[in-house]
Amino acid sequence: MDLIQVTPAVWQLSLPVGHVHLARLPDGYALIDTGVPGSAPAILEAVDRLGGRPQDVLQIVLTHFHGDHVGSAADLVAATGARVLAGALDAPFISGTAPGPEPVLTASERALYEQVMAGFAEAGVPPAKPVPVDVELSDGEVLDGWAEPVRVLHVPGHTPGSIALHLTSSGVLFPGDTVATAEGRAILGPFNVDREQAVASFRRLAALETEVVCVPHGEPLTQDAGAVLRSATPETDWV
Repeated sequence: MDLIQVTPAVWQLSLPVGHVHLARLPDGYALIDTGVPGSAPAILEAVDRLGGRPQDVLQIVLTHFHGDHVGSAADLVAATGARVLAGALDAPFISGTAPGPEPVLTASERALYEQVMAGFAEAGVPPAKPVPVDVELSDGEVLDGWAEPVRVLHVPGHTPGSIALHLTSSGVLFPGDTVATAEGRAILGPFNVDREQAVASFRRLAALETEVVCVPHGEPLTQDAGAVLRSATPETDWV
């Protein structure tokens, strides 16, 4: 388990598939995403390493419904009693009341997608358990319980209800899978339900004032993050 401090109040926990982020609240912690099913013990160990207890996890913010983000949410709710927050349009997919849409793959994405799915099957990763969404979030809302204003942005394209979180005082951005990084560059995350919409969402995030970008896949952007986002070419990058 690789737990690194990204900012004075944010840590990145690297898991076999992607990252989970932990944010310190005035009276506890928030989790941004939860990894694939089976990740709960590692996440709770990370909370313990930071001096917290399971009941100190107060919020679980899910950026979208994909299994590598919501996979351990149900187990973590059972262990912590935390509230689950997610974008309103993805809430039915997270709670299990409707099936989530499949991505529309480009030709070059297809091989990677099949490789990822085969890896999950070989590892015996089960489907994510449904979990009720306590708070359905909409664009422009401000989260309560944080030490600074946290603005919710509806960034559709990767999924219909994808959200990003922008900590407006410190300039920290949690973009979900709209943004990934590779070799110090910001790139469009793959496997989108609507690529054109995802590019527009990427451009919206690039226009924000950001100091740090905490991506679920890739390394965080901790220097000149805003400039890196603005110089990206999501229309042609990644695949």
